[in-house]
Amino acid sequence: MDDAVRRRVYGADHDAPWPRPRRVYRELVGGPLDGLLLDITGWTEEERATGAPLRTEIGRYGSGGRAVYGPRPGASHFWDWRGDIP
Repeated sequence: MDDAVRRRVYGADHDAPWPRPRRVYRELVGGPLDGLLLDITGWTEEERATGAPLRTEIGRYGSGGRAVYGPRPGASHFWDWRGDIP
């Protein structure tokens, strides 16, 4: 797969932002992180069911703000944006 079609991973090192083998990812949908993948390898079932606030500088609250994402009912491999928080 060439780099033009690879999906980028939220929070990954800039030198290697692509998904890695044997890792578990969720696709972020909507909001400021739309289209990125989130590595949830090692997360508990409760953490996977709850979702997470993810730091971002491009959300409503700028630097230090967070975008909240959580699993889509019936399609938990997609995590939908639920809004931004300070």
